[in-house]
Amino acid sequence: MCYLWRYAERVFRLGKKEDILLIEIHGCKVTFYPPAGAAYLMGDFTDWDETPLPISAAITLEFPPGAYIEYAFLDAQKRPVADPDQLQRPEHAWYEYHRCVTLPGNMFTAPSRSVKLRGQLIQQTLTSKVFGTQRTCYLYEPCVPPQMTLYVQDGEAYYQRLRFHEVVDALLEQGAILPVRLVMLEPHDRVREYWFNHAYEAFLLDEVMPHIAQRFGVTAQNGLWGASLGGLVAVWLAWQHPHLFSVVGSQSGCFTATPQGNDPHHDPEWLTAQFARTPTLPVRFYLDTGQIEWLLAPNRRFAALLADKKYTHYYAERPSGHTWATWEQGLVPGVRFLIPSE
Repeated sequence: MCYLWRYAERVFRLGKKEDILLIEIHGCKVTFYPPAGAAYLMGDFTDWDETPLPISAAITLEFPPGAYIEYAFLDAQKRPVADPDQLQRPEHAWYEYHRCVTLPGNMFTAPSRSVKLRGQLIQQTLTSKVFGTQRTCYLYEPCVPPQMTLYVQDGEAYYQRLRFHEVVDALLEQGAILPVRLVMLEPHDRVREYWFNHAYEAFLLDEVMPHIAQRFGVTAQNGLWGASLGGLVAVWLAWQHPHLFSVVGSQSGCFTATPQGNDPHHDPEWLTAQFARTPTLPVRFYLDTGQIEWLLAPNRRFAALLADKKYTHYYAERPSGHTWATWEQGLVPGVRFLIPSE
């Protein structure tokens, strides 16, 4: 089936309203029309500012069927070009100037969330000797004794943007998962802390986990969750401490990183190589990634390695990019796979 959709910006010229065509969708192809002053187009399909596309006239790109695409225009100095009248804006945009387009056949749906929270949400402030700072975390305590504690990286975003605790609360009410506690941790310098950082490792293992256990009780199992670099550090910590963490959820894990490197786009896939060299660990993995992002191939390779090594795992791809919209779609299947009710 062939679709033709158009999005337009309405402007005034010589006292008259005119529609300036900005986007045209024809099946899986999207034609972008640059607004005045735009010199570049960027989005998940260019790794954002890694390789923006020069644009002086309409440009047509092809995407996966049903894709969800976030994008932006830049001027000649690579500053954002305002596009205030574009119809679609990302619900969880990285920046206010980002816009989005959804192709026909897109299957994204908002996960079920509890209307009235049955569990308890508690904000905790910890004084970290490791970092010499105060740290904030958001703790979700289910209404029945938890059997697992899931430590979530980039916790403020998962708490505020995706309302992860409400998704888990709804799954518990449905009887779809075992009772789980969420500890949503927020970094101060996420790149430095999540990049194979032994200080962060000590902070989590020697400060956060004992604090949570003392205040709220020990659970039979622990797990880790995160996106991008947060997914990387979750997998790395489980590889080092499989006796502590039995499940891992990694969303668009940044597997292009090395302990000595500093380039998440081009560094070797060091952690994948370590998993290849070591025996299979008693860890259960959920992985997902977007089909329109630079981390697609590294995540495919890591998932293939898990299959080769006979890990229990679930791997999913979605027709979207390195965005919270992608990761929102993975909350329900990921938690249900890692923490099933039976």
